[in-house]
Amino acid sequence: MRLKLCPNLSFNPHTDASNLRDNTGWLSRRRSSETPLSLTSWSAAVRTELDDDALPEEDLRSLLAEPEPAEESTREEKLVLSQECELVTLMTSVRGRLELTTTHASFCDLSPLQDDVERHDFKWPLSRLREVHLRRYNLRRSALEFFLMDQTNYFVNFTPKTRNKVYSRILGLRPPNLILSSSRSPAEMLRASGLTQKWVNREISNFDYLMQLNTIAGRSYNDLSQYPVFPWIIADYTSKHLDLENPSTFRDLSKPIGVVNPKNVAEVKAKYDNFEDPSGVIAKFHYGTHYSNSAGVLHYLVRVEPFTSLHVELQSGRFDVADRQFHSIPQTWKLLMDNPNDVKELTPEFFYFPEFLKNLNGFDLGLLQGTKERVTDVALPPWASSPEDFIFKHRRALECEYVSAHLHEWIDLIFGYKQKGPKAVEALNVFYYCSYEGAVDLDALKSAVEREAMEGMINNFGQTPCQLLREPHPQRLSLAEAASRQLRPDLTQHLDKIRPFTIMELTSDRDAVAFVSPPRSPPRSFLAAALPDVVVTVTRSGVVGVHQWLPADRDRHAPRGFSFEVDPSTSNPKCVGIAVPVSRCTPLSFFPSDVDAALTSSFRLRKKLPAPPHPAVPASSHLFCVSHDGKVLLSGGHWDCSLRGWSISRAKPLFSVVRHFDLVTCVALDRCGWFLVTGSRDTTCVVWDLAGGSNSPDGGHGGSGLAGGGLGALGVVTGGAAGGPGGGASNPAAPKPVQTLYGHDAAVTCVAIMTELDMVVSGSSDGTVNVHTIREGQYLRTLYPVGCVDPRAEVGYLALSHLGHIAFTANDKASNSIHVYSVNGAHLGSKYVSGRVTGLVTVAENVVVVDDAGDLTISRLYGLRPIYDVPLHVPVQTIIATANNTHLLVPLRDGNLVVIGVPPHGTS
Repeated sequence: MRLKLCPNLSFNPHTDASNLRDNTGWLSRRRSSETPLSLTSWSAAVRTELDDDALPEEDLRSLLAEPEPAEESTREEKLVLSQECELVTLMTSVRGRLELTTTHASFCDLSPLQDDVERHDFKWPLSRLREVHLRRYNLRRSALEFFLMDQTNYFVNFTPKTRNKVYSRILGLRPPNLILSSSRSPAEMLRASGLTQKWVNREISNFDYLMQLNTIAGRSYNDLSQYPVFPWIIADYTSKHLDLENPSTFRDLSKPIGVVNPKNVAEVKAKYDNFEDPSGVIAKFHYGTHYSNSAGVLHYLVRVEPFTSLHVELQSGRFDVADRQFHSIPQTWKLLMDNPNDVKELTPEFFYFPEFLKNLNGFDLGLLQGTKERVTDVALPPWASSPEDFIFKHRRALECEYVSAHLHEWIDLIFGYKQKGPKAVEALNVFYYCSYEGAVDLDALKSAVEREAMEGMINNFGQTPCQLLREPHPQRLSLAEAASRQLRPDLTQHLDKIRPFTIMELTSDRDAVAFVSPPRSPPRSFLAAALPDVVVTVTRSGVVGVHQWLPADRDRHAPRGFSFEVDPSTSNPKCVGIAVPVSRCTPLSFFPSDVDAALTSSFRLRKKLPAPPHPAVPASSHLFCVSHDGKVLLSGGHWDCSLRGWSISRAKPLFSVVRHFDLVTCVALDRCGWFLVTGSRDTTCVVWDLAGGSNSPDGGHGGSGLAGGGLGALGVVTGGAAGGPGGGASNPAAPKPVQTLYGHDAAVTCVAIMTELDMVVSGSSDGTVNVHTIREGQYLRTLYPVGCVDPRAEVGYLALSHLGHIAFTANDKASNSIHVYSVNGAHLGSKYVSGRVTGLVTVAENVVVVDDAGDLTISRLYGLRPIYDVPLHVPVQTIIATANNTHLLVPLRDGNLVVIGVPPHGTS
């Protein structure tokens, strides 16, 4: 998804395009120079059948049978392949060269140098490569799309022969994070992924499943003719209230959009029955237009660059007339229902991107002829008060029970067995022949003019996705059915069933937990895969606990939906300096293979950080985080202004690095485990690369850093030089600073980072929240608490949702409040709370807040409307959420831990 707007340093208001629209005499319409082509000249290019696009099975087997490259050879960068290609973007295709080495992939832009034109060169380590998909471009099977771990992707076009050569070379290099199933055909990929069963069981959302189907079927944000397609789901755009319990609110998902209105059925059927092409080239069809094409995408997204510029280019240098622009959602739906020849479905932006409904750039889109009303923002249905409100309700509608029960019917039409063949005819779902994969062989057209004309027609008309299913798609389980079957249900889907479970004596009440980590999975062998995860806690005095966590899908006998075994060394203060039997703690086999010899005996000692936090920075959840492999505890707040790493399994310090000029007040780790951000009393933030340089903005060589597990193999303690910034750099495994961020006038109090959206967010005691980019360190915007009496109310806690929503708390002498902004800076809600907030976490579309009065409140991110409360009656220390939102872990000030989740079906 493309959620985040970025500054446009070459902004063009397209004033000339507006003038040309209003004064058509200034420029005569461009006449077509294309020579009319006979259909008989195209008949040789028509195909009736095409094999699935996949790497031949024998080639894949031979690649997998090859021995893995020696470690020494992969560390030394050697050129493997250099191939001319095109980088495909929305705006253009860029001629260049792809170079593949043993460690990196890079693209060199070979287009002529031009002033003020951004170059498209890139370089990234192969360790960041997650998937490579075989793609078609202009109906040729000649392209590859690269998907990286940080959600970025690149669409590169070759010739059909060199495409498979490049693909094979990449597979031969064995990138460590590459999913090999992407070498299969789209239909095989879907079967192998298990996504359909996950969706049926409600383990993934409707939105996520549709995005995955689009990606597997070849739809891409980089190609307008193959842009992701989503369904119209609502049919009521006139009511003041959107009733998601009323079936009449929704569109009939079993029918193509052209015949949702029953009045159009006879006309569409007659068109198909009466059509006959004398040449025999054009097959019968119901619709002469397509539900997803470049013109349709530009129609919806015209207010946002680069789509504005592409729209102007498509319209011969001018804006289209105002009445044909996308200016009203109710009017667009009415026109679709009245005109069976307009069959546009939606784009994903209708479910997550409110900015496309606003004319933020102030383009002159003209006046409507009838009312003389100026077209600016898109007119919304009465039930939506703002673009953000529309997106919120539209997304909720997509995930509601009615759509969940019928979405499989629409999938059958677009990606499934009703896409083509007799079932498509029966469903009134046949489109113009050249939109289907394999219908045209462009290489059979010998004339360059004919081939170019055919390519242009295909690009403008649109392309039908690859067929993924040749049998009916299964229906999704209802919420009640899913609750009875799921072992790890998402608690946000079953709020009426959540229960708090208390784990007694996690620590003593004299030394409460200040920090608790989400469950982490240390690297293990296949035989040890069923062993527990690590939950790490740190008390206010610096005592570290390593507890066992086992979810219900790995422990089916867990009566509460999970198993939790407390590290007894944290709950018994008499354990300091004496041995504790391991039989009461974590099994030895649970620890990584490089556990210190002292821990391989039958006893272990209580662990305590050697350097407790500075008295000026009391121990809190802000000061700690745990690496994704569960091996390393990272901490701030030390007297020497350092960031420190501590081996959890060895109970020893690993590194100490100094970059700040004052105490480190907060640390945060991204979801990928690649970047860390620290905030300080010196008013700055520092972004650290945890992968030994492989994620640095310049795409440097990978190393044995924290993200790559290098610290787990480190056998020495490297003391950081405390003389000032830069200390500790002698340790090759220590994090490397890549950006220093400025902008606050007082101490930084909390930080958050999200690599997928390239954003760092920091809160300060000066009452501001600043947003920067990770890779460039670019300042984007400052957010403020709304409605606070004191404009410098301290920002105490900060959290980012998976969609980039920014939630933070503000505290002053008179009040405590919560505020939410969108990823692009739109204010989504504020509210006052009675107690002083002690923890904040986002869970799906919700935010969970805990306070020192012992209250836990779950509220919607949009509007902050409370939807569920859990009274805990004891002051809360902090809160975290487990993966997939199955549980909340809430340590209390009395030393107990509360685990909130949905118990298994049948549990009292």
